[in-house]
Amino acid sequence: MVNKNDEFNLKITGYTSEGGGVGKFDGQAIFVENTAVGDEILCHIIKAKKTYAIGKAMKIIKPAKSRIEPECEAFKSCGGCSFAHIKYEEELKAKEQKVIDAFNRIGGISPGFEAIIPSPETTRYRNKAQYPVRRENGILNIGFYAKKSHRVIDGGDCLLQPVEFTEIIEIFRKWINDCNITVYSENTNKGLLRHIYLRKAFATGEIMVCIVINGKALPESERLLEQLKKIKGFKTLVINVNCKNTNVVLGDECIPLYGNGYITDILCDVKIKISPLSFYQINRNGAQRLYNKAAEYAGLTGKEDILDLYCGTGTIGLSMAHKAKSLIGVEIIPEAIEDANANARINGIENARFICGDASGAAEELKREGITPEVVILDPPRKGCAEELLKTVAEINPEKIVYVSCDPATLARDCARLLNLGYTVKKVTPVDMFPRTSHVETVVQLVRKNPDTHIDFDISLDEFDLTASEAKATYQEIKDYVLDKFGLKVSSLNISQVKTKFGIIERENYNKGEGKSRVPQCPPEKEKAIINALRYFKMI
Repeated sequence: MVNKNDEFNLKITGYTSEGGGVGKFDGQAIFVENTAVGDEILCHIIKAKKTYAIGKAMKIIKPAKSRIEPECEAFKSCGGCSFAHIKYEEELKAKEQKVIDAFNRIGGISPGFEAIIPSPETTRYRNKAQYPVRRENGILNIGFYAKKSHRVIDGGDCLLQPVEFTEIIEIFRKWINDCNITVYSENTNKGLLRHIYLRKAFATGEIMVCIVINGKALPESERLLEQLKKIKGFKTLVINVNCKNTNVVLGDECIPLYGNGYITDILCDVKIKISPLSFYQINRNGAQRLYNKAAEYAGLTGKEDILDLYCGTGTIGLSMAHKAKSLIGVEIIPEAIEDANANARINGIENARFICGDASGAAEELKREGITPEVVILDPPRKGCAEELLKTVAEINPEKIVYVSCDPATLARDCARLLNLGYTVKKVTPVDMFPRTSHVETVVQLVRKNPDTHIDFDISLDEFDLTASEAKATYQEIKDYVLDKFGLKVSSLNISQVKTKFGIIERENYNKGEGKSRVPQCPPEKEKAIINALRYFKMI
């Protein structure tokens, strides 16, 4: 076991899920940031635990063949990039392995993995940036958070962002200093300016500038606007109001100061309206590759109804709508739904409708309405899908589920749950949407299980005294269903009584009450739950 301040030579043999290097010393895992597989380093232990230790590379004794010199001066201090010190080919291998490991270890699944799809660009690909603004020791910093902290590293020219973003930040820096604009403090919850939030539509060149403030009025806004108008592509200036004592970047209210408050991009030949609160993939060219793979997995013929859960502004569903019979999108953010409906209108898409609501609740309501889509698209946030949602999706019984995820761990967990709900994972493709960072997108095709083989038996049901309706579900399966869905324990007698009401004839003595003169009747709430189960098992 290693101890704090120990030093020894260490060979890096793998990567962590966050992109750091890992090696083993005396059988113990040692995690070392900013290292590459194949590096031989002099390691200094800065933290020692029972099962692992955290080290620092004091010296690269022998560099890995994949190691390169980072182009960004802030690489070691900024928390944005993890792989700027290795060749892109090595980064792709690491991300591909990250997805495989998640499915094997977390999901217990070994499906058909397809080769990772690389990003078309590895620099200047991001169409969105959120810059925290802070004053520390009297110095104005506009940039990005340091690793595992809320200390702001002054960003300079970030190589992942468009060059226009750097120009805009310099305009803000001068405006803040010249106009004595107060800067928000997380310690006191005072000060005006919290974040500078920028978006660019790569297809049209349009740029949105959104200022997150601790208030509702922006002083010297005309002076700022005069300078922003010099930026090529600048289209709109928006205030986002966030007066809460929170780490969440954006508030709920947006106030346009210039322009109409949104920009328009084109993704997979679909025009997309993007407002400040809308979700939109940050790598537009990479997203086209991702959505094309998702469409391939959906395998649409023009006859299918699609249910797109967590639809955001409708991008992924609308990109497939021309190949489908109909599209229903669900999203909890009202502004995103407004944008989704607008996106359908401006593209002349008439077979789509969008519902504002929680994905689980909306899916349950659609199930009650008897809507049975052949394809369900899942694109949840990083935490993945609620277990109840997955159960509802399985009850809707689509032929295919296309699951898009930015977190392999929660994706593997959810796929394992869907396996138990009657689906099988057919194909998995990692897609690199976030070059130089540790993040990776993944798209999965799940299909409804069907028996691969069958054996014919000549069996007379009379031998078992079993009716055709009974054969569809056992009493124990009905009990388990009612307990799981409604939290109620029901008896065989309860089930028998309800089945008899629907003309399902039971064997003699099933509902005689074991010789008692008075048979207790099934309570109404249990009867309702049992009826639900009988419908679920298609017995009524």
